[in-house]
Amino acid sequence: MILVTGGAGFIGANFVLDWVAASAEPVLNLDALTYAGNLESLGSLAGNPRHRFVQGDIADRPLLDRLMAEHRPRAVVHFAAESHVDRSIHGPGAFIKTNVEGTFTLLEATRAHWAQLPATEKAAFRFHHVSTDEVYGSLGPGDPAFTEAHPFEPNSPYSASKAASDHLVRAWHHTYGLPVVTTNCSNNYGPYHFPEKLIPLMIVNALAGKPLPVYGDGQQVRDWLYVKDHCSAIREVLARGRVGETYNVGGWNEKPNIEIVQTVCALLDEMRPSAAGPHARLITFVADRPGHDRRYAIDARKIERELGWKPAETFETGIRKTVRWYLDNADWVAHVQSGAYRDWVATQYSERASA
Repeated sequence: MILVTGGAGFIGANFVLDWVAASAEPVLNLDALTYAGNLESLGSLAGNPRHRFVQGDIADRPLLDRLMAEHRPRAVVHFAAESHVDRSIHGPGAFIKTNVEGTFTLLEATRAHWAQLPATEKAAFRFHHVSTDEVYGSLGPGDPAFTEAHPFEPNSPYSASKAASDHLVRAWHHTYGLPVVTTNCSNNYGPYHFPEKLIPLMIVNALAGKPLPVYGDGQQVRDWLYVKDHCSAIREVLARGRVGETYNVGGWNEKPNIEIVQTVCALLDEMRPSAAGPHARLITFVADRPGHDRRYAIDARKIERELGWKPAETFETGIRKTVRWYLDNADWVAHVQSGAYRDWVATQYSERASA
């Protein structure tokens, strides 16, 4: 069994769904179900004996100790994190609690579990820490992309808290020998994305005829990674990555935000045209966020060189699949927007909300 933290969030839920589809190995899924945790995303797994859900906090040491003792996971895949930059600016405390204190508590519980394993299980154990390219800071227009050796220069409370968690994971390996691997990914997009992030926000606002807010001049550049490609990379690193190493995971898709928004509008014009005219008419430039990083770019050659991984989707294929998914899953979107998705715990998982 593997233990996945944050497995009801956007990337975590996609990973759990892909894992259960591709593997016979069960998943113990621990998630605190904060606002972005949505068990409705895992609705297809309701009643599946290979998915065991537990509602709980990674900062709850007694709970972690009990789960480790009862289920004896052979790996931990750590997604659980507060992840929205704007929210970190307005309320940084939650980011320190989850991303720093929570990761520390999880590392300590994992270390205690790992230390008492038999020698063969101890050698095979892995702690996979899922992180972000934002820890590296911001790039100039002509700067080379982030490699794994790039210094950390976080610029927001969110990225600073993730950088701290990366350092903790590294230290627990070098000090205690805990067998860890870390991945730093670029901007993910795809199904089940909470509609506060750029792409799903543009889709749901455009469909509702609402303004499409674009920060500043819209020229902030990001590398875009389809979430299912990210999940496949995590599986490869978990299985074959070198202990103690970091692997950058990117989509080789550097694009300015305004181009992303225009692409979404063009796809909606094709798939769901509006009688009021092209969706791009709704684009509205708004004041930029404080300290907004100008450019991120991932150099993902190490993971390709060592593990043979590269993304299967281009941005053109991935964004088309993403827009189509949101059009085909209007109920999921409506439940997220209304908050009704929280009822999913009571209606579908009431008997399995704790282990």
